Amino acid sequence: MTPDAASRLPAALALIQQQARPGELAGMARFGIVGTGRLGLSVPAMRGIAKSLGHDHALAQALWDSGIPDAQIVAGMVARPEQFSASQMDAWAADFASWDVCDQVCLNAFCAAPLAWERVAVWATSPAEFVRRAAFALLASLAVHDKQAAASCFIDALAQVEAASGDERNFVKKAVNWALRSIGKRDAVLNAAALDAARRIARQGSKSARWIAADALRELQSDAVQGRLQLRRQA
Repeated sequence: MTPDAASRLPAALALIQQQARPGELAGMARFGIVGTGRLGLSVPAMRGIAKSLGHDHALAQALWDSGIPDAQIVAGMVARPEQFSASQMDAWAADFASWDVCDQVCLNAFCAAPLAWERVAVWATSPAEFVRRAAFALLASLAVHDKQAAASCFIDALAQVEAASGDERNFVKKAVNWALRSIGKRDAVLNAAALDAARRIARQGSKSARWIAADALRELQSDAVQGRLQLRRQA
């Protein structure tokens, strides 16, 4: 921890503690939002705290090291994505113990990191449940936010989606499904590719694969999605 981060950390943690909502913890736990030391902050409250702190990568690491799930989400919001090393991203991913921390960090920090695509490929084969979830939560985020990525990047990533579709662990299969649907909603070319992938996944036969495929096919073939893609083609 740098001296500056050490000096800023107590005030940052105090801001987080001030927004604690202990009465919300039981309800959050019913949705799998858990973790030792959790304070029950709302996402808007965490965003407000992060905005007041500004981007500070050393402070982000200090907040992460606190182990408080709410502080770790704020850490993702104040981190500087361009400063992540592969080892730091791997270390944070290894610490994931709740789906909301995983997803918020992938969306707010990892998605904009230069190493994002590389980590998707690495984490997609991890035996650790939340590291593997991170691969597909990150891929889903990239499908929405990486406007410069070529369609071929996502088409190649569909092989990783298919390979993970037999993973029956709840937090993995939901992220795999999320990635597949997000790719399929990006544009018409990727919609067709994702639909083809979903049909192949359905033929895998496992319970997880059948659920992933059925849910993706239902959404990606829907009038709502097809209508939006048609409007984009005409724009």
